[in-house]
Amino acid sequence: MNILMLSSTFPYPPTRGGTQVRTFNLLKYLSQRHVITLVTQRDRDVTDTEILGLRDCVEHLAIFERPPDVGATAGILNRIQRFSTFVQQGTPPSVLNRYSVDIQEWIDSFVQARKCDVITCEHSVNEIYVRSHFQKQLRTVVNIHSSVYGTCLNQLATGVSENTLRDKINLPLLRRYEQSYCSKFSEIVVTTEDDKIQLQAFKPNSKIRVIPNGVDLVSFPKRTADPGGHRLVFIGAMDNLANIDAVCFFSNQILPEIQKLYPDITFDIVGSRPVPEVLTLQNQPGIKVTGRVPSMVEYLHKATVCVVPMRTGFGIKNKTLEAMAAGVPIVASDRGLEGLAVDGVGTSLKALRANEPTEYITAISRLFDNPQLRFELSCNARQLVETEFTWDIAGKCYEQVCIGSNDKG
Repeated sequence: MNILMLSSTFPYPPTRGGTQVRTFNLLKYLSQRHVITLVTQRDRDVTDTEILGLRDCVEHLAIFERPPDVGATAGILNRIQRFSTFVQQGTPPSVLNRYSVDIQEWIDSFVQARKCDVITCEHSVNEIYVRSHFQKQLRTVVNIHSSVYGTCLNQLATGVSENTLRDKINLPLLRRYEQSYCSKFSEIVVTTEDDKIQLQAFKPNSKIRVIPNGVDLVSFPKRTADPGGHRLVFIGAMDNLANIDAVCFFSNQILPEIQKLYPDITFDIVGSRPVPEVLTLQNQPGIKVTGRVPSMVEYLHKATVCVVPMRTGFGIKNKTLEAMAAGVPIVASDRGLEGLAVDGVGTSLKALRANEPTEYITAISRLFDNPQLRFELSCNARQLVETEFTWDIAGKCYEQVCIGSNDKG
């Protein structure tokens, strides 16, 4: 098949984290048996070497410059105008900020010339390029990495919203937006059952398929030895709101209490593009902020425990799956473990769950003091990833969606 994939985020290298990981690994799988044309945008930090690397992964690569982010520097009048457009037209400013007229014209011409059998939007932000009439001549798929309505609702509920008043106003508009754009697609893909339930409430007749994230088992091998000690690690893109909240919450409310029990404890915050709020955390004893690193797995293998103290964000977390694959014992919140069967009756223990500071302290102490428990979690978690959460498994399911197969694989 000829598949046109749309990704406003440049999906290479996959070590950048975030949406790039899912997009890259799915296109890598599909390119084995299908002709892939990828349309993407280039940020200023994308190198020519990275472009060459991505070009080797697809048949055709169309790259456009990303428009300047007017939202970051907009004055009050411009913001009012953008909000007014949101109310009237139904498209959020976060989607319009990435919109390119040049890309739209290119896609319209490509589809009109019938050069593709299916068009996929890798993340819902790309839905803006899919016109309603496309459905009449080809298959249209949107791969929703996480619901914008659900994310906004969760951030308000957990108190981590950057602008509470704005998000309260936006919430019903985001609900309307998500309901509206879903109708343009032959099939909708989500990462968890929770997202599926929510979207089905919006559009009961929509075809929705759950395809979880995966892990590249070659890039994240299981470690061969337990390093012991008292070393904690968190991995993830450090300009992401949910990740910023997680490390600040852990560093300020949990780590100081654990340090009273284990004075030699260290906490590595590993991930690209750390914002000033994250960088200031390394002024606290025991905390190191690395920025972008060549290999996440090296830091995982050196850690005694990986913490995933997420309080917001929807979907299965790549960071959790990657730590599991690497064989690192995990202490994580309900959000950090979303979509994963890691505990409970009839389930082998694969991670320790914690949401409140006292629960984190207890769980981390248990793992620090119990090598056998660390070994048990390491083995059980790796087995879960191998059997249910590889990119080959996810890719096969995504291929079935693209060709219109009802086989659940």
